Amino acid sequence: MSATQAALTQLVPLAADTFDKNKVTPGVLGFLVFAALAVGVWALMKSMNRHMGRVSFEEDPDPADSGVDGSTATGRS
Repeated sequence: MSATQAALTQLVPLAADTFDKNKVTPGVLGFLVFAALAVGVWALMKSMNRHMGRVSFEEDPDPADSGVDGSTATGRS
């Protein structure tokens, strides 16, 4: 048995006495991870909005739409 396994074997009974098995919460670490994800998503959305605001796109008219016979680009009348 390794030293890690021996230490865990001795610590598991101590942990069982201190924690209520019916009340499990994510704790401070869970909150920090969630907050970091929220800040990351906010930063990505702000960056996306800034980049989308810089886009200036004007679509040229499709030459197939202005057919001489009056048909549409899909071939249907």
